[in-house]
Amino acid sequence: MKYVTGIFAALLAVLLLFMYPMYEQARSQDKIAGSIVQGAAARFVDSARTKGVLTPQMYEEFNAQLAATGNQYEVELEHLHKKYNPDYSDPARADTFQNSFTTFYDGFYNEQILPILFPDNDAPPEDDSRIYKMQVGDYIGIRLKNVNRTAAVQLWDFLVHDNTEDAASVMMNYEGMVLNEDY
Repeated sequence: MKYVTGIFAALLAVLLLFMYPMYEQARSQDKIAGSIVQGAAARFVDSARTKGVLTPQMYEEFNAQLAATGNQYEVELEHLHKKYNPDYSDPARADTFQNSFTTFYDGFYNEQILPILFPDNDAPPEDDSRIYKMQVGDYIGIRLKNVNRTAAVQLWDFLVHDNTEDAASVMMNYEGMVLNEDY
């Protein structure tokens, strides 16, 4: 019995003196990565809001900043284009206009945005056909999360003997209204 308590005490000492500080260091790396991602996303979206466009150079610079964290990210772009629809009591007759409009948004996502930025042709990055244009009043947003298992997640799973399904420890949402049209 004396040996079992000694072994247990030794394991507990290793856990408290070695594993927990290592876990806390890994968590602080995740926090640093989160602040880098937050800054990069804010600069990217704010630049797009101010200019009213997305360019291949802007997107590649943003991805380079994300890669500096050492994590892999799932990036979802969202552009909501503002539209107005006149209200009629009878849509077949123009004289039934109700003096009001319904506002709605058409959504554009990675599937529509990225082929404009990176088409399957040899156009140079500065070509106007590779610029994704937006209008004042539209919304541009980004959602991202890491898809790899960070060291903090791996250590936590080891300490609690678990297998975390959702390994995302760095997540970010940022969006805003387009303020200008520089094209």
